[in-house]
Amino acid sequence: MENTFINKLKQRFSQGDVLMKFIYINIAFFVVIRLASLLFTLFNVTGIDFLTYLQVPSDLALLLVRPWTLFTYMFTHYDFMHILFNMLWLYWFGRIFLQYLNERQLGGLYLLGGIAGAVLFVLSYNIFPYFNTLQGSSFLMGASGAVMAVVFAISFYKKDYEIQLLLIGRVKLIYLALFTLGVDLLAITSDNAGGHLAHIGGALFGIWFAVRIQKGKDLTRPMNRLVDWFVNIVNRKPKMKVTVNPRSETDMQYNTRKQQNAAELNAILDRLRQSGYESLSGDEKRKLFDASKK
Repeated sequence: MENTFINKLKQRFSQGDVLMKFIYINIAFFVVIRLASLLFTLFNVTGIDFLTYLQVPSDLALLLVRPWTLFTYMFTHYDFMHILFNMLWLYWFGRIFLQYLNERQLGGLYLLGGIAGAVLFVLSYNIFPYFNTLQGSSFLMGASGAVMAVVFAISFYKKDYEIQLLLIGRVKLIYLALFTLGVDLLAITSDNAGGHLAHIGGALFGIWFAVRIQKGKDLTRPMNRLVDWFVNIVNRKPKMKVTVNPRSETDMQYNTRKQQNAAELNAILDRLRQSGYESLSGDEKRKLFDASKK
């Protein structure tokens, strides 16, 4: 039964679009992280903060030795409400995005928006004096920056698109996006400053994407080519070594057969010279053709 459940998950993952794949990956990361944390607690394992190996550090020196965190952080969540709201926003706005743009653009935008959020977080913590005391001990995790890139990309690409909000009514998508951007700008000195900076970084990239795609320039193409290259390396199968089975006949039998074939071919060639190609039988024409390919 367990095997069937896992097979069904694999099937849904393989058959799902890129939006659902990202949601599944985020959930899988969340489950593994929480299980690992539970095991560490049960066995009294202390002094190992494994989450810091998945989160983006604000310390540039540490980031240089953990460059993979620029990608892993955008799939890393620890609190249930954190992943719940991020995945809901990703699903809602991702579905709207896919009504007008394609899956490859959504996939590339998610990754590039997440990177943009991480870059703004790291730069801000290393430039602004306000963050000096936090610079060496702050880490960023969560899909918020990547999600904001999707939200703002579709909001600025379809500025007249409206959604229905509870107690408010119909509101243009761009107004909701601008409201969230305003909230993030006002909150960059709060306890979750890094998260709000990541939101802003992702939002700015989403706006840039929307402006450029309307002019026929797809900013996600380089990232998608990089992903294709990586997937091809992972899926590349080793070359098969072909071995030829040894002859089942003896050397004497082999030489006799070769001589018979040569004599038969010479006879066909003599008839060809004397009477022309039309005088050959169908079998003789076939043998002549096979010999010409050797």
